[in-house]
Amino acid sequence: MIKQLILSSILLLLFIGTTEAQSSLFPETPGMVSYTYRNSFQKDVSATLDTLQAMGIKDMEFSNLFGKSATELRALLDERGMHCSSYGVSYQDLMGKTNKVGEDAKTLGAKYVRVAWIPHDGTFDLAAAQKSIADFNAAGKILKDKFDLTFCYHNHGYEFHPHGDGILFDLMIQKTDPNYVSFEMDILWTFFPGADPVYYLEKYGDRFELMHLKDLKKGVEGNLSGGTAVENDVALGTGQLDIPAILIAAKKANVKHYYIEDESPIYYKQVPQSIEYLKNLKK
Repeated sequence: MIKQLILSSILLLLFIGTTEAQSSLFPETPGMVSYTYRNSFQKDVSATLDTLQAMGIKDMEFSNLFGKSATELRALLDERGMHCSSYGVSYQDLMGKTNKVGEDAKTLGAKYVRVAWIPHDGTFDLAAAQKSIADFNAAGKILKDKFDLTFCYHNHGYEFHPHGDGILFDLMIQKTDPNYVSFEMDILWTFFPGADPVYYLEKYGDRFELMHLKDLKKGVEGNLSGGTAVENDVALGTGQLDIPAILIAAKKANVKHYYIEDESPIYYKQVPQSIEYLKNLKK
């Protein structure tokens, strides 16, 4: 009788645990964009990695080597059981130092190379979009063929200007070669210019392989500038974006990596809050 009760209790606990796991919308631990902790990284890379490791962060997207070589940074990650899945570089380095970018990304252990800003004067226009399309196709082919890396462009809000019957960002997705160019959706910089992240995830599916998770302060009105005060970055779930709906669409689109990015001066308070929010989301 006692054995039966013990067995029943074990089965019940297993059932409860399975039910909880199944009902979790975001069971994984998110990755982190190094830019969130940029000031800390500039002072002490090792100590900052220790802080992130203590929070359970394993997946990193670096857009700066912070004075280290790629080999040195890789060693620091390996020592902590962490890894770099995406390596962010400038547009200029992507085009002018493509091979060096590829070599550093491979040394870091990254699978992706990312660019987050296209240089342009004034309004981002058709000419700028067409140039970036050609450049991304060319650089993306080199990174794929020579280094087996996937290039991703991270939208920043200014690409959503109208073009004919559509939007320039749509043109960029449609005219880049899916064999060589993928995308990292920054959900704030999709929402800020007035677009719907869910719509783009549903429309273009697996063209989006990476995602920046961030939220926009309530009451802030967006525009097409690609810029807003850093104080307008708030903890996930406290702003204007419908995070659950976005995550559901992202899962269907098979987004591979999710990174928290928080540009706020109080990121050190908001990041733990964002992680806790994601952990408690239910389907």
